[in-house]
Amino acid sequence: MQAEVAIRGAGPVGCVFALALHASGKSVVLQGKRPFPENSNQTPLRPIALSHASRLILERVGAWRELPATPIETIHVSRQGGFGRVSLGAADAGVPALGYVVDYAALMNCLFSRVEASGIRIGIEPEDALLVVHAEGTSNALQEKNYGQEALVALVTTSPAAARTAWERFTPEGPLALLPLGARYCTVWGMPPERARAFCDAPEAEFLDALSRAFGRRAGAFVAVFERSRVPLALRVRPSRVGVREAYIGNAAQTLHPVAGQGLNLGLRDAWDLARVLQDAEDPGDAQVLARFAGMRRLDAMASVRVTDFLAGAFLGANPFTGLMRGIGLTALDICLPARRFFARRMIFGASALP
Repeated sequence: MQAEVAIRGAGPVGCVFALALHASGKSVVLQGKRPFPENSNQTPLRPIALSHASRLILERVGAWRELPATPIETIHVSRQGGFGRVSLGAADAGVPALGYVVDYAALMNCLFSRVEASGIRIGIEPEDALLVVHAEGTSNALQEKNYGQEALVALVTTSPAAARTAWERFTPEGPLALLPLGARYCTVWGMPPERARAFCDAPEAEFLDALSRAFGRRAGAFVAVFERSRVPLALRVRPSRVGVREAYIGNAAQTLHPVAGQGLNLGLRDAWDLARVLQDAEDPGDAQVLARFAGMRRLDAMASVRVTDFLAGAFLGANPFTGLMRGIGLTALDICLPARRFFARRMIFGASALP
C-alpha cells in the first residue's frame, strides 16, 4: 500500500519527523537504516549541542528520557587577544538549561529505537508517496559558500573536570568551542585546513599546548586529548524548501557552520513544523499545504543562516579597529539584560522568540 509520506533520510531530523507525523495518524515510510550498531563502542565522536527547544521536541516524540545528556547552564563567549566578553545564563532565557550536549551515536540509537518500537515502516529502496520529504543529502540545487576552514573535533580532559558551562572563544583563525560532555569537554575548533591537518596528527603535548594558548585557562588546564578528527566547513542553502510533491528539511534544506550550534536545532524545528502542517492535511503533497510550510519556516531559516554566517567570519583577522568594535559589541551585550535575553531565546527557540 502506498504511504502518504515517504521520508528519505533516517538521521535525527528524518526520525523525529517520522515519529511526529506517525503520532498524528499519517501512514509513513522511513527510507534508511540504523547508522550505528546498537551499544557499539566503535562509533566516532560527534558532539551535538541541542537547544532547550530541541529537548521539548524530543520529549514530545518520546525520545528524551533515555538519552544521556549534559546540561549547559551557562555559555561564556570571549575573544582571543582583546577585551569583550559575555556570559549567557539559563535564567536570562527563563529556561532550566540553555542546551544539552549529547553524542550523535547515542541520539541516533535512541531515535531509531523509538521508530522501531512505534511500528513505523522502514525501507531501504525509495518508494512513491503523496509527498516525498528529503531529510538528508545534498544536491546541485544547494547554493554553497566554502569557508576555507575545517573543524578540528576532539575530546579533552581538563583539571578541574568539566562543569555545566560551554565556552565559545573567537580567535583570529576561527571560533573555538568547548562543550561539556560528562566530565570532559568536546572541542570544536575552526581553523585553516592545513593547520587542522597538522594539529590532528600532532603529538598530544603539542596539541594541548596550542589549545591552551588559543583558549587560555578559564576552563582549567588541558591534560589529555582523545579521538581527534576533521570536518570541512561550508554553508549550503536550498533556495526553495518545497517542490512538486516534495519538501526539504534538515541538511537537505540547509547545512550551517557549527558556530553557535544551530544546524541540527534548525533541522528539528523544520521537522516539527512540517509535521504540524501535515497533521490535518487531506493531501500532504498539495501545493497550498507545502506553500504554508515554506512560509512558516522562512523567517527562522533565514535568520539562523544569517546569524551563523555572520559569526563565522565576524571575528576573523587581527585588524585593531574591527577588534575594538567586536569588543564593544560583546561588552554591550553583556551589560544589557534585555539584549541578552532576546539573543539567548533566539538561539533556543528560533523566530518564535521574536516579539
